[in-house]
Amino acid sequence: MSSTWLNKVKWDEHGLVPVIAQEAGSNDVLMFAWMNRDALAKTVALGEAVYWSRSRKKLWHKGEESGHVQKVLEIRLDCDEDVVLLKVAQAGDIACHTGRHSCFFQKFEGSEKDGAWETVEPVLKEPDAIYK
Repeated sequence: MSSTWLNKVKWDEHGLVPVIAQEAGSNDVLMFAWMNRDALAKTVALGEAVYWSRSRKKLWHKGEESGHVQKVLEIRLDCDEDVVLLKVAQAGDIACHTGRHSCFFQKFEGSEKDGAWETVEPVLKEPDAIYK
């Protein structure tokens, strides 16, 4: 397969593109991450999400340690061609390293003066039981 399709993506100055992982069916936004060309190509080849870890400076196959693999059902590119959306089937119902379903588990409540971030999703499995 030719990799010219990768040239359509508008990579940033670091060779990365932002990626949103959305659960197929529920449409829950599970997480946000980054991909480089290799990560996107491997995602297509494997049918599972592979991201670029900026902190570790390496490819990160989602679920490689936790088992919480994301099976990719669909890949979309936004109208500006600078954001990728993955529609995924999330293994184990846990996408977040905190043991929650979604990384977006904090909701802003209140006003500009007295607002606070409230945790609105439970821990489904303790991180210590996920990561050895």
